[in-house]
Amino acid sequence: MLIADYLKEKIKNGTVHITLIDPMKQSAEVAGRLALTAQEVGSDLILIAGINGLSQKSLLETANVIKEKISIPVVYSPAGAEALCFSVDALLFSSLLNARNSNFVSGGQSRAAIILKRMEIETIPVGYLLIEPGMKIGEANDIDLIARDNYWLAASYAVTAELFGMNYIYLEAGISATQPVPAGMIRAVKKELSIPIIVGGGIRTAVDARRVRQAGADIVVTGTIIENAGYRERLRSILSALKD
Repeated sequence: MLIADYLKEKIKNGTVHITLIDPMKQSAEVAGRLALTAQEVGSDLILIAGINGLSQKSLLETANVIKEKISIPVVYSPAGAEALCFSVDALLFSSLLNARNSNFVSGGQSRAAIILKRMEIETIPVGYLLIEPGMKIGEANDIDLIARDNYWLAASYAVTAELFGMNYIYLEAGISATQPVPAGMIRAVKKELSIPIIVGGGIRTAVDARRVRQAGADIVVTGTIIENAGYRERLRSILSALKD
């Protein structure tokens, strides 16, 4: 089954949960154990995040160990063509729509596009929006962060993604953000769209998860919580808030 179809079916039954794993923050073996725990607790998919500085070796080792340990899908979100992996189930082919630098919008993607097509790997087109504070990605000078109270701008970008034919809109507050994307912004975007909304960044508690779910998030991404002791129970509580 295509991952796009898998996600559609999952969304029909409620909010989908994705566990994000950064290969640069732990060894491949530890990443595999984190992924297995996420699956056992009830996560629907593992997302390996590609960031600047990620090596091909680290990416391949992490992806291979995770694939060996779990049965739920594994998807990779590359930051560019510097590190690519074809042993995953699909790739998020994202465009950072509120970037001033065209490399984030389509330039980096163009360097990998022909390879991905020839390898016949499934790609899922996603319109990516970075919301304040944006964290490490938002520190780049060539990104126009969307203010947390500018619901209209977020909705306008989201509709642009839909009209471009993208399958999802991803509202991202940034890795390790102290707060999630505002519920009001999620509702404003949801009102204008017919494509699903992914929300990530700053979701650390069951209260956070329930708030973004009730606001209209179809898919919720968490990552930072699995990097600290006691992550199993924290992740379990978040899954309970999303699935109950």
